[in-house]
Amino acid sequence: MREIILIKYGEIILKGLNRGKFEDILLRNMRRALLKNSYDEIRVMQAVVYVTPAGGADIDNMVQRLSRVFGILSVARVLVCEKKAEVILEKGCEYVSAALDSCKTFKVEAKRSDKTFELTSPQICAQMGEAILNANPHLEVDVIKPDTIVRVEIRDKEAYVYADAARILGPGGMPTGSGGKATLLLSGGIDSPVAGYMMAKRGVTLDAVHFFSPPYTSEAAKEKVIDLARILARYTGVFSLYIVPFTEQQLAIRDNCPEEHLTLIMRRMMMAVAEKLARQNKDIALITGESLGQVASQTMHALAVTNDAVSIPIFRPLIGMDKEEIISIARKIGTFETSILPYEDCCTVFVPRHPTTRPSLEKILESQAKIPFEKLTEKAFMETTWVKVEG
Repeated sequence: MREIILIKYGEIILKGLNRGKFEDILLRNMRRALLKNSYDEIRVMQAVVYVTPAGGADIDNMVQRLSRVFGILSVARVLVCEKKAEVILEKGCEYVSAALDSCKTFKVEAKRSDKTFELTSPQICAQMGEAILNANPHLEVDVIKPDTIVRVEIRDKEAYVYADAARILGPGGMPTGSGGKATLLLSGGIDSPVAGYMMAKRGVTLDAVHFFSPPYTSEAAKEKVIDLARILARYTGVFSLYIVPFTEQQLAIRDNCPEEHLTLIMRRMMMAVAEKLARQNKDIALITGESLGQVASQTMHALAVTNDAVSIPIFRPLIGMDKEEIISIARKIGTFETSILPYEDCCTVFVPRHPTTRPSLEKILESQAKIPFEKLTEKAFMETTWVKVEG
């Protein structure tokens, strides 16, 4: 029995004359996701990607890795058959039986790219359906709403058979690297990893920055963020995580600025440092995990004050989501359990008792003038270190 991996993609199909460029990026990302020497060939034909595993390769592992690549809608192990009707019916029926064990209804769909094949598409469906019913008496045919679809594809050189029940859904979206570069402000919380995931799903290549305030935040807290970055890198590929020492800056804000303005001035400085890093890396935007109204610093007035600190765009993909929606995505991508580990975060170290929710930019700037804002921003930028993050 010979198997390949069949990949379907989505939005790339709509790219018209530019589709080839997006396919090239997708193939590059697929090669990056797979282990070296695990495949012999990756090729695109008629908007489908075919991966030929190398001898002895762990196909299940390959499927799992590919299912995390943005741009991919589905990944399936597929039986490769000789293009003879009797072989397709016998071997195909045997191959899909395991996937049909938990199903009650099915239907067969056939695509016949090779119009010289001995059976028409309706004939393939009828004969394969009959063979499956004879081998699986517990099943019934339902052409309207089946539990699964058995698919038969007659291509130029070979035939392929698989059942949808055995497919793994991919994340969809656009291939990472097709939508520009941006810098993610990555905390240790639930929201920012999800924001990074959402933007990478739209093709954005990430850098990330984390603000670290020892001794108020521990080494364990920093390692937690690096662990979150590694989980994110399973989807995005390798990226740089910049670690910004921020203790001196936070203490200066705490000791000199009105308490109700602490969080917003801190956020403005974080944005300013992140902008410097973004420009250094030729990133054209910042990404945050802010959601409108979730906390005092995320009201519309507060976000406007934060925006004023930088001159590049700030993307907030979670802006209209509630917490349960964000948590649902965090669980799906595997960051939730790490995010809720009880380690300190510099954003929660010096929290004012009564933060302002309708701040005036003029008053915030008056408070900000009580510290050497530019000097402290530059110092944080100059003392930044970085680590290479791999999934």
